[in-house]
Amino acid sequence: MAEHEVVLRAVGIRKQYGHVVAVRDSDFELRRGEILSVIGDNGAGKSSLIKVLSGDVVPDSGQIFLNGTEVSFKSPKDAQRAGIETVYQDLAMVPELDIASNLYLGREKRYRGGLGSVLRMLDSRTMQKHAQASLDELGISTLQSITQRVETLSGGQRQTVAVARAAIFGTNVVIMDEPTAALGVRETKGVLDLIRSIRDAGRSVVLISHDIPSVYEISDHIHVHRLGRRIALRTPGDQSMNDLVGVMTGALPPD
Repeated sequence: MAEHEVVLRAVGIRKQYGHVVAVRDSDFELRRGEILSVIGDNGAGKSSLIKVLSGDVVPDSGQIFLNGTEVSFKSPKDAQRAGIETVYQDLAMVPELDIASNLYLGREKRYRGGLGSVLRMLDSRTMQKHAQASLDELGISTLQSITQRVETLSGGQRQTVAVARAAIFGTNVVIMDEPTAALGVRETKGVLDLIRSIRDAGRSVVLISHDIPSVYEISDHIHVHRLGRRIALRTPGDQSMNDLVGVMTGALPPD
């Protein structure tokens, strides 16, 4: 893989909790404008690896490079400032607030100048305008109104809002943890279509998923994680889904 193609690279990442090694000298590469799926059994260490890449966990050793430059994330805010956004399974939204407010949660726009700026009042109109423009750019048409409260949305619609928020601010990388979990067939298709549109807009996407058929459908490459480290990197079509699951579980050798 040519160095200039890689937007996010990790080398020799290690994270240990007491006597338990969660990430064992693992490598990782994400190319620009691709969807990379990370698969592995429960306890394989893939979540710990992703937390390192998103700034949620500080590794004991190893290096992380963003666009070829070494970086050090001490918190999720550091990763966010670097253009890396993560969508976790809990979605981190406030149901009582509307869609626009949730899209700008933690990044609220406030009035500049006048009494509104003195009182630090929220500029709801600007947030709604920009939020609608961002949803239109992503081709999202499944939401009725930007002012609709999140608590009134279906599971798939809530996932759409969470993914859209990450896409708006994740200028380099968007990481998604099980984005289709607990969704029906139709809602899963909608989320996968949105992920493709994010990739097609030039962003790089990391998808952590147990849904192997969806992984095969949407991925450009598949990172197979086992016993704390990457054991294989595959392209869909290189081998059958059954064989890939065999590699993931250890029933088949990686090579």
